[in-house]
Formats: sequence, structure tokens, C-alpha cells
Amino acid sequence: MDLVHFRFETDADGVAVATWDSPGRSMNVITLEVMDELGRIVERVAADAAIRGCVIVSGKESFSGGADLTMLQGLRATFETLARERGEAEATRVVFEESRRLTLLYRRLETCGKPFAAAIHGVCLGGAFELALSCHRRVVSDDASTRVGLPEVKVGLFPGAGGTQRVARLMPTGDALQMLFKGEQIRPAAARSMGLVHDVAPRAEIVERAKAWIRDGGSPVAPWDDEKFRPPSGRVYSPQGMMIWPAANAIYRRETQDNYPAVKAILQAVHDGLQLPMDQALRVESRLFARVLRSREAAAMIRTLFVSLQELNKGARRPPAAPPSTPRRVGVVGAGFMGAGIAYVAAGAGIEVVLVDRDAETAEKGKAHAHKAMTEQIMKGRAKTADRDALLARIQPTADYAALAGCDLVIEAVFEDPKVKAETIARVEAAIGPEAVLASNTSTLPITGLAAHSARPERFIGIHFFSPVEKMLLVEVILGKQTGDTALATALDFVRAIRKTPIVVNDGRGFFANRCVTNYVREGHLMLAEGVPPAMIENVARMAGMPVGPLALNDEVALDLALRIVRATKAQLGDKAVDPVQERLLVTMVETQGRLGRKNGKGFYDYPEKGPKSLWPGLADLQPTRLDPDALDVDEMKQRFLAAQAVEAARTVEEGIVTDPREADVGSILGFGFAPFTGGALSWIDFMGAPAFVAMCDRLAERHGPRFAPGRLLRDMAAKGDTFYGRFAAGRLAA
Repeated sequence: MDLVHFRFETDADGVAVATWDSPGRSMNVITLEVMDELGRIVERVAADAAIRGCVIVSGKESFSGGADLTMLQGLRATFETLARERGEAEATRVVFEESRRLTLLYRRLETCGKPFAAAIHGVCLGGAFELALSCHRRVVSDDASTRVGLPEVKVGLFPGAGGTQRVARLMPTGDALQMLFKGEQIRPAAARSMGLVHDVAPRAEIVERAKAWIRDGGSPVAPWDDEKFRPPSGRVYSPQGMMIWPAANAIYRRETQDNYPAVKAILQAVHDGLQLPMDQALRVESRLFARVLRSREAAAMIRTLFVSLQELNKGARRPPAAPPSTPRRVGVVGAGFMGAGIAYVAAGAGIEVVLVDRDAETAEKGKAHAHKAMTEQIMKGRAKTADRDALLARIQPTADYAALAGCDLVIEAVFEDPKVKAETIARVEAAIGPEAVLASNTSTLPITGLAAHSARPERFIGIHFFSPVEKMLLVEVILGKQTGDTALATALDFVRAIRKTPIVVNDGRGFFANRCVTNYVREGHLMLAEGVPPAMIENVARMAGMPVGPLALNDEVALDLALRIVRATKAQLGDKAVDPVQERLLVTMVETQGRLGRKNGKGFYDYPEKGPKSLWPGLADLQPTRLDPDALDVDEMKQRFLAAQAVEAARTVEEGIVTDPREADVGSILGFGFAPFTGGALSWIDFMGAPAFVAMCDRLAERHGPRFAPGRLLRDMAAKGDTFYGRFAAGRLAA
């Protein structure tokens, strides 16, 4: 066989090994060419009487990340073209047939009459794990890097190459649905206990274990192809089944608010598929997959959460002329909650960290944060004591700024006060070398203003982390007016080293993320003042797709902080820059009621020591008018929550704060949870269409105030029928 993506060899015992090793790629990816070669391998194994079976293994550090989703993007584009040229029925047929090619290939492998085994090391996700599931034996390495899973739901799809049907026949139905809904990556021991893999072995042994299984007469028949097979949870329509499906449907509604077609399709695929023989079940899955693939939600999520996310993570905004840098020693000044979190993630990435604070005791407390975080990982089985010891050894707590000498990058994370930061900048620059880059972790203070206190503004940059640092994936990299390419490249290389996603924005008060999310919180405040029931505010926000309600979010970041931001904005920009209704509410909550948020156990919610939080009953007394919930327009409320953020995102583009729509969309989802099914704040506008969005905002502005009024850019786009991706990203896929 003339193969490019695989090496195919057969040993003296007649056991073949197909080594997947696509040239020019760091990770194997399923493409049309890979599918073609795998099909030829299957037919060779099936037809050659001298071959007893085949082991599929990767020639790279990981097995495979799954299918090339740009291939699926192309299918959606094919549908739209064919629908115009030949009609929707023919377009639907073509997409259905094309989208199930992988399903048919895996089914052929499963039923070819020869045993196949998968030997897995590293990540094996999505379509690659569906390949493994179609094999008759799965052996995984016990290495810490090994993960299996079906994460398609996170990009608006679902496992459409047999994943829903095979998982639902390997595991109890409730467990299978939970796995498919969450899309999490699963460690080797857990995968074996769940019945997803058969064997866990040291990396050096996985191929031999798989080959031995074939030599010992491994069966080429999948469990579900045995006429005696019964699903683990019994029939769908049975007393046991009726214990599962009503609850599963309720969980689906609660968790998705019916915003995610892929999750609904998973529910239907499993429900219908378990009542059918495998081949018919796979056909049902394929029909649902083709339908979801054509959805707006899938198109938006694939573009933002796969294509754009990968591009940004690979350095799409990195200055090409700047030489690559590897951060080896990083300074963090300020060992409070944020600084301690930055030190922890940097040390976790293998970087030496100097953690500076006003005294040694405070610096040690910052290091203790890392000890606590690693201990939690050990208790969960995700790390070993040796890992904790090694990480802690990389953090040097000190009160001596001179210890910063030799750092490639220093990040100040001191109190959000211009005077404090100015003093810190001077002390840091007195200690560091001329080649070092100095960054400020600030959420609101303009970088250009802070850089005025630096003797080297071209090497000064903003690196804004989100709280909690170890959990939040986004980092805003902020350019001051004099920030140079070296500083930008150093910042981006650091963000990549700590495995987070950067967006690059220009300087301006609040930058990008905080400008948008504060509008979301303000909308919740104004609804409360209008008399909307607090529970309805929170629930409708989640119905709109936000992860938490605006009142709960404000509690998390602290009400007194929100009040300080409002007052600082008012002092800098004047009375008209803040909403007096919001200001009065925050003054009452903070200064009259002493309610600061979660940090003091009372905010818009009460936080008892034991038991869940609950909305503070006293909120009703702060509402001069109480509106009838049955008389409120829920759809309009949802529009208010999303439009308040999207209009602001559009303003940041108009003002030149954001210059790349990919960053606005990725940043809005990862930074503040903007309804992921939309693809992000700008994608929501693009897929709705600028004319429809502007008309909606005009209606909202007429009813609720000028904060919803579209700017000149949006009106111009509406008049011309433009999209953000078409206008600001020439040559990229437009909505």
C-alpha cells in the first residue's frame, strides 16, 4: 500500500500494526486523506488471510485530537451553496451522505471480521476516540498525559461517528448521557472503571498488550453485535428506563435552557438509538449530526471555540519579526490573591518565580496559596506529593526587590491604585535588567498612564488576568501607546507558556472584557430598580445563556469594588458617565446595608456557613415598584442582557480597542461567559445580521434608554449589510 499518513507492518505472528503519523503535523488529525488511507488498511486486513488482526497506534506524542473541524465547516458551506443551486432537499441529502463517511468507515472496521485494537498514549479525543471505540480492544497508557473523551459538545457538535451509540451501550444510560453532555477529558483509571477502555498499562507495553490480545484469539465481534447483547440500563421503555429519561430531560432543560441543539440531539440520539439495531441507530445519529452541523449555533461555536481559539493560542497576534522567547524566570510583585495565583500558574508551567511583597511573611502567605492549591490536586488524585514539592521549590518568596534581577518578565499585581503602582514600577525598574519586560496586572487603569512612570515605556505592557487565575483561561494583553513588539512578544510567549489564551487589545479604560461585563451587571441592577423580581433577573439571564446571573456575578467580584469603579469613572469622566440609579443602589447596599458580596457573606445573596446561597429577602424593600412577573416580556429581558454587552463590544471595535473580531468573540466567552452558543458578542451580531441587530437595539433604546443606541459603525454596517468578520478580517470565513 502506498500510504502517507500511516506506516503498516505485519509481524511473524500475523499481527499488523498501523502507525498513524501524519507528516508535517505535531498532532494527528482526521482528514479526508486519513479516512481514505484507514479505509484501505481495513480492507487489506480484512482480505489478507495471513493477517490475524491489527493494532492502531500513534507515531506521535499523542494519539489524536480528533477530526479537522475546518473539514466540517466546509460541509456547512457546501450545504449553503447546494441549497441555492439545487434546493434544500438535495443539499440536505449530500451533507447527510458526506457527514456519515466516518461513521461508515468505523462500522466497516468493526464488522470486517478481523479483530482491531487501539493502543493509546496521550490525548485521544473526539473522532479519534470514536475510532478507538469501534476497535474491539482499547489499551491506554497510564501516563499522566493520557486522556480520552468526546468533547464535541463544547464546539456546538456531538459525537457523530458512532460515539453516542457505542458509549450508550458500554455504560449505564445516565452515566453515558452525563459523559456526552459534559464533554470532559477522562483519565486512564477512570476510563477503565467506566468501561470505556479494557486495559491500562505502562506506555512501553501498550502495543505489546494489544498485540497479545489479538494473538490470544481476540474476538472481532463488538458486544452490541452479539445477539445476546442487552443495554446496561435495559430497554428505554421499561420501569428502569422511565427512572432515567424524565430526569435526563429535566437536566437537559435546566443546564441548557434549550439553547444548544447539539445537547438536545445527544438526548434524542441515545433515546432513539437504544431502541434500534446498531446500523439503524447509527443512521439516526447521522441524521441528527447532519442537522446540527447545519445549525447557526454549530457554525458560530466551531468558528470561535475551535478555529479562532486555536489561531490565537498559536500566536496569531504575535509580532512575526520578534525572536521567540522562553520565559525562565518571572517576577510577581504583590502576593495577594491575584499575585499568588499568577505565581502558582507560572510555577506550574515550570517557570522559576520570584514572589515579592512588602515583607517576607506576606510573601510566604502568597506561596502558601500554591501549597493549598496543589494539596487539593493531590487529594483529587490529579497530582503527587513530588509534583507539589517541585512546584513550591520554583517559588521564591521575598521582600527584597533586588531578587528580581535576572527576571525575563516582571508582573506587578499590587493594589489597584495609580500611586501605589507608580511607586512599585520605580522600585521594580531599579532592580531589573535593561532587557526585562515589566507588565501591570490591572483590570481598569489605562496602561499608557502607568507607563508614564516607567523609564522604558516601550518595554511596559498590560497583562490582565481574570479571577481566579488558575481557573480562568483568558488573559488580556494591553498595548500602551509606546509598547514595543518585544514587550508584546514576551507577554504572548508567557501567556502561551502558562497554557492560557491571550487576546491583544489597545489601551482604554476598562479595556475590552470589563467594559462589556460591567454593562451586563448594570443591566441587572437597573432591572432590580425597575421592580423586576430578583429571582426572575437571575433566571432570565441564565436563560439568555449567561453562566451566572448579574446579581450573583456582582457578589463574586464584590459590591464595594463595583461602587469604587462607578465613583472612579464619575470622577474621571463626569456625572453623565455613570447611571445614577445604579450608583444609588450600590451606595445603599454597601454603605447603608453593609453588604459587600460573598467576601463578607452578604450581598444580593445571603451566604450561610452551611447550605446554599439564597437571594437576600431585603431586596424587595429596595424596590419602590414591584412588577408583575407574568406581565414582563422574557424575550425582551434576554435581549437586554445580551445586547447590553454586544453593543459595548461593537463600541470597542469602533474605538479601536479591539482590532480583530476573533479576539472579541473568544474574549467574550472565555472572559465573562457571553452566551457560548452564539459564538461570542460579535458573532451574535453577525449571525443575526447587522440590520436586525440595529433594529432590535433601537427598540430597546426607545424603551429603556440610550445605553442601547447603536454607534456609527453598527449603523454603517447595517446600511451596507456588512459583518464584523467580513469587514475586519478580510480573507477569513464570514458569517
